[in-house]
Amino acid sequence: MGKVSLIATAAMGIEAIVAKEVRDLGYECTVDNGKVLFEADEKAICRSNLWLRTADRVKIKVGEFKATSFDELFEKTKALNWGDYLPENAEFPVIGKSVKSKLFSVSDCQSIVKKAVVENLKKHYKKQTEWLEENGPFFRIEVALLKDIATLTIDTSGTGLHKRGYRIGQGEAPIKETLAATLIKLTNWTPDRPFVDPFCGSGTLPIEAALIGQNIAPGFNRGFVSEQWSWIGKDTWDDARQEVEDLAKYDQPIDITGLDIDHRMIQISKENAEEAGFADLISFKQMQVSDFTSKKEYGVIVGNPPYGERLGEKKAVEAMYREMGKAFSKLDTWSVYMLTSNESFEDCYGKPATKKRKLFNGFIKTDYYQYFGPRPPRD
Repeated sequence: MGKVSLIATAAMGIEAIVAKEVRDLGYECTVDNGKVLFEADEKAICRSNLWLRTADRVKIKVGEFKATSFDELFEKTKALNWGDYLPENAEFPVIGKSVKSKLFSVSDCQSIVKKAVVENLKKHYKKQTEWLEENGPFFRIEVALLKDIATLTIDTSGTGLHKRGYRIGQGEAPIKETLAATLIKLTNWTPDRPFVDPFCGSGTLPIEAALIGQNIAPGFNRGFVSEQWSWIGKDTWDDARQEVEDLAKYDQPIDITGLDIDHRMIQISKENAEEAGFADLISFKQMQVSDFTSKKEYGVIVGNPPYGERLGEKKAVEAMYREMGKAFSKLDTWSVYMLTSNESFEDCYGKPATKKRKLFNGFIKTDYYQYFGPRPPRD
């Protein structure tokens, strides 16, 4: 196999952050809505699944073409090189979506693509049978139609990349690991500075900060569906996992704290941190945000506080933002970053943000309020 066309999918608004991660792995890429496109060898499938902190999935783009009739969809799908990717016993369900396209029936598109791939593989493997035995490795194919352009992909990740494998327990509204990594990447934090999350919930932000601080690949603790694919091969995956080991800085000292008002969340955070291998490196304490003080300098506070979305909670949440503003005003060398959908955040906090960035937390439209403190002096 030569070059493979890959797509790293991204939440809206963070494509540039995913693109930077792809370039940091050494791959040239271009950015489109909700995705980052790059061409690379098959080892890039292993490396991007293991290393990308802010992407949702890594997919192989098998083909892209205009399709305004079912015939066209069938013939053009059948003409693609499926045999390069799928063995003759591949198990390959087809999922789909259609936006602003003539072919709007997703279930019809799925069954047509399925038939076309079967025909292609029967020819490729010289099979006379009516159907194929799907008892081998798993390949999930997607047909996505947007304005009559069909994109056919194979998912290489399996479960989404936000599933890092360390979350044993969670609260009622946990932040996705990929969003947590994004929030940290949008700060000026470096591993030699204190990091505090005053609303740590199940510990996602502190754990993601520890992974970033020690350069540990977010996928080190989990498996991927493409590990079963013979054309990538066990050796390629072993090499990629060895690189993860070699580049980890397990001896990098880090000063990371998670605080939460709920003692049950502190317990869950500790268990999750232990699962991630950071039991002794992250400290978790039960505390309300108004009580936070520190004698340390140049720390970074990153938080996903309650938004007050539910009726009756708004007033309490806004009072808490006021108390937080008072507590943090004493930390004059610190930088503060808060994600919330509450539009009166700056008024309550008592200070306009240096910078605001629109982000989605799931389906909730939020702003990321960024308060940059002074840079630490160079030694």
